[in-house]
Amino acid sequence: MKILLINGPNLNFLGIREKAVYGEESYEGLLAMVREAAAARGDEIDCFQSNHEGAIIDRIQEAYSDGTEGIIINPGAYTHYSYAIHDALRSVEAIRKIEVHISDISAREEFRRISVTAPACDRQIAGHGLQGYIEAIDALHEILDK
Repeated sequence: MKILLINGPNLNFLGIREKAVYGEESYEGLLAMVREAAAARGDEIDCFQSNHEGAIIDRIQEAYSDGTEGIIINPGAYTHYSYAIHDALRSVEAIRKIEVHISDISAREEFRRISVTAPACDRQIAGHGLQGYIEAIDALHEILDK
């Protein structure tokens, strides 16, 4: 399966920012873990990170024609207000999508409890730490194998 992993704003600062919330592992460590898990399942994974909303939307739109079968997305703070990312995710209907959050957004600040992007995805995984990304790969397999 060809998977696109999209990480939004500040996720490139894993291991640097708010370690009590996001942990000690670096962004490079996350990517290595995800690439290893994907390879073990026979998947091809393209990892993309941007702090810019438009770049994330552009990459989602590129997925429409590049053979991507599944998207794993952690929109970061855009989760809570980016209807533009929501619309981009909706526009690629044939691609299965899993939203991932390292922390449990439902137990955080009030403004973080609502995801405007989740309704455009097949499933949301939140609060499972970096392991949530691996669970998202498995969820894509579960959805696509049906």
